[in-house]
Amino acid sequence: MKGIICYYSGSGNTKLACNYLKNRIKNADFELHNIVRNGIPDFNKYDIVGFAAFTVFWAPPELMYSFIDRIGNQSGKNAFILNTFGAISGRTLKVFGDLIKAAGFNVVSGFSFHTPESYPPMRKKGLPFDKAPKEKELEQFNAFITDLDNIINKLKNGKTIKNRKLKISLFGRIFPAYEHTHAKKDFGIQKVDAELCKECAVCMNGCPYEAVTMNPKPVFNHDICAGCWYCYNHCKSKAIYTDNFNGDYQYPKPKEELLKKLL
Repeated sequence: MKGIICYYSGSGNTKLACNYLKNRIKNADFELHNIVRNGIPDFNKYDIVGFAAFTVFWAPPELMYSFIDRIGNQSGKNAFILNTFGAISGRTLKVFGDLIKAAGFNVVSGFSFHTPESYPPMRKKGLPFDKAPKEKELEQFNAFITDLDNIINKLKNGKTIKNRKLKISLFGRIFPAYEHTHAKKDFGIQKVDAELCKECAVCMNGCPYEAVTMNPKPVFNHDICAGCWYCYNHCKSKAIYTDNFNGDYQYPKPKEELLKKLL
């Protein structure tokens, strides 16, 4: 069996989880596909498709919506979902599943995986969850991977797996899926400290919305900026700031403890 995992990872947490899953699946060979950099793959080459992204205001990120919208109907191709979250997953898994099903995929499994919080406003509120996942949460993730591997084995042997209803916790149902504009409101208007800026262009090269240009310092196009915090989180010189954030509470890459757990 040949598989592909289409992922969007801002801080690296989601990509790390995808690699962990990929290395533990025995019944399929998966490749990872970065939806920000690599466009739409040819799904005809794959027997099963994974979709993975982080939670943004209790729903998938905006880029995953637009990616799925460009895919076209897949006529029952088998798929699974993985979403990572810091504080609260909310309705992400259900909304994600509905998006995939609407694109014609047969959703055979899905899981919400607790990782450290990468969203600076939540870290500022004292909710970093840097110890996530706890031992039980990692055990649950491993159980999901084992179950997915068993499903793939059944598919390999010609069995049909029906669409699964993806369950979310009662606590998660309390939180509605908010508009993505909330993230931009939290972020505010980016500014640049000219003395600190090294003109390294990390912000421009990494911006998933292509909302940053260099002239020679970063210039932000606020008409297309979605407030994903990539430029802020990844500015090593902490030159990018807003009225509420001045280089603190950054999360540019997975925590060392998470790396140890997922290697």
